[in-house]
Amino acid sequence: MSEIILINVAGRDKPGLTSEITGIMAAHGAEILDVGQSVIHDHLTWGTLIRVSDDKESSPLLKDLLFRMHELGLSVRFDPITAEAYSEWVQGKGKDRYIVTLLARSVTAEQIAVLSGITAQHGLNIDNITRLSSRVPLNASDTQKKACIEFSVRGTPPDLEKLRAEFLRISSELNVDIAFQEDTLFRRNRRLVVFDMDSTLIEAEVIDELAKEAGVGEQVAEITELAMRGELDFTESFSRRVALLKGLDESVLASVAQRLNLTEGAERLISTLKSLGYKTAILSGGFTYFANNLKQRLGIDYVYANELEIENGKVTGRVTGEVVDGARKAKLLQEIAERENIRREQVIAVGDGANDLPMLSKAGLGIAFRAKPLVKETAEHSISNLGLDSILYLIGFRDRDTRHSKS
Repeated sequence: MSEIILINVAGRDKPGLTSEITGIMAAHGAEILDVGQSVIHDHLTWGTLIRVSDDKESSPLLKDLLFRMHELGLSVRFDPITAEAYSEWVQGKGKDRYIVTLLARSVTAEQIAVLSGITAQHGLNIDNITRLSSRVPLNASDTQKKACIEFSVRGTPPDLEKLRAEFLRISSELNVDIAFQEDTLFRRNRRLVVFDMDSTLIEAEVIDELAKEAGVGEQVAEITELAMRGELDFTESFSRRVALLKGLDESVLASVAQRLNLTEGAERLISTLKSLGYKTAILSGGFTYFANNLKQRLGIDYVYANELEIENGKVTGRVTGEVVDGARKAKLLQEIAERENIRREQVIAVGDGANDLPMLSKAGLGIAFRAKPLVKETAEHSISNLGLDSILYLIGFRDRDTRHSKS
């Protein structure tokens, strides 16, 4: 009867080890059933599951491996596996698979302990843990730090909503972001990313900045806050805010545009997406003047926003055309995807306000970015601790994958 053996090798990494180990196995005719390795700080953990056929003995193979690993200063362990246990393991591989992504300025043992505890409580087993972020120098400042750990898990959670709610709770308590996604072929095959503009791609609400120039800053900011929290209908609030801008000189738009700052990570994210062939769009309840400025600056493919009406060099307090509200954003997302022949599952939507929720729900991956509590609780995914470029982690990219991808 054939033998199944799990072999684990550990020690300092050096070139040629895989060739050394498998060469010995090859000399004894071993079949590889599974294999994997990881290296942390030049320390290797290497494992393989082999089968030795009926007509061969395993002891000469194990003896040769033990002797050679000792010569190389490595430890080796052998564990026999029964045919029943192997069959059970194979069947288990057919369970649902998910990706849990932990994002923070720095990762602590407590964060991983709590996260892994929750996954276990919900019937999920961790198969693999991978660091996606680059190594961080010890003297890096907090603003320079970013860390991402990806967990590949399998199982069938009895209550997905409860699991997501627990992840949201510990995200708040431990200052981390946790994304939970089904591991499908679409996760690394997104093709379109649509963004809200104000407080998403840029660090300001443009209408608030215009209101300050018009001397009605406090009034407009109060209405904006109510709308973003979902306490006031967007279209109504938008009309009220724009009306307060009546009489503002057209030249103010240019001066406001010059002082708008991009959100952390926005430029890196967009340039990386462009180099990888993604389409990008701005779907904004703000104004076309500023959205088009970003289109030129970042190389955005599509822009849909509101046209601020100007007559005789003055803002009239009205907009022309159909208002881009929440429903319109969701419709535009679908229209762009259809035009580009892109499936909805391949679309990422990013926004911060209540009026972004319809498009977030339409996308295959909807992300509430530095959002209000209502939006974070409603959206399936949220990022609050890192910049926009951390979205690349949710697609599954490592920092090293995108280091040379800027156009």
